[in-house]
Amino acid sequence: MEIRTIGVLGAGQMGSGIAQVAAAAGFDVVMADASMELAQKGRTKIDATLGKQVDKGKITADARAALVARIKPVGGPNDFGDCDLMVEAATENVELKLQLICACDKALKPEAILASNTSSISITKLAGATTRPSRVIGMHFMNPPPLMKLVEIVRAVQTSDETYNRVVACAVKMGKVTTTSHDAPGFLVNRILIPMLCEACFALQEGVGTAADIDTGAKLGLNHPMGPLELADLIGLDTVLAIADVLHRDIGDDKYRAPTMLRNLVSAGWLGKKTGRGFYRYDEKGAKLA
Repeated sequence: MEIRTIGVLGAGQMGSGIAQVAAAAGFDVVMADASMELAQKGRTKIDATLGKQVDKGKITADARAALVARIKPVGGPNDFGDCDLMVEAATENVELKLQLICACDKALKPEAILASNTSSISITKLAGATTRPSRVIGMHFMNPPPLMKLVEIVRAVQTSDETYNRVVACAVKMGKVTTTSHDAPGFLVNRILIPMLCEACFALQEGVGTAADIDTGAKLGLNHPMGPLELADLIGLDTVLAIADVLHRDIGDDKYRAPTMLRNLVSAGWLGKKTGRGFYRYDEKGAKLA
């Protein structure tokens, strides 16, 4: 069965980015959130982002209008009945994801594929809560989806070859490069990334260097495009902490433990760029303040 219509559950930073990428590839997109208002807000954000590309001459006004027209905002997963593939992009919380995955499972037609954008939660566990375990898979887009080339495909124990092949083909049609991971804590990318982000935070916590020194060292000494603390702020410190806790709990190795400073920042509500403060401060437009 050809994938033509893609549902996206979540209209925030990741969900709206995935919706934009899918629509740009010619798929019809149904984007849902907790309310119609939030879904519409997500599409408005996509329209505004594309407007900046029009102003810079990167796309035409007609292409922008056609892309946005392919994204239909809806109030919840009950409207995913016509979707061939659904991608869940909710907050990194296992109880919430299980609840949403089950709701989508009930709404989707039997032959549809159910994917999760989770960056650390077991796809096998999510699949086991559905009536279609062989058609459940991980489709982990990198942040931000319109700019990052990689999609990490995660196979649950139950995922069929047909599901895997169809999802890889779908990602390639979106212009992405795929890697494949078996279902293990953190998969491939975050198993490598999160210890580095936490170690940068430990270095800051212990006063080894300032945040600017640590990030400059990574950018100029390791040739990274962003420093680890800047990247953590972009991802969201709550998400970084959630993944670190999954890695620490499920692998049982203290090298994955989260720093006290990271926990304190999350407890304070300083989650990074999305709240205006994390390791750095940001203005209303998300630009880093000196």
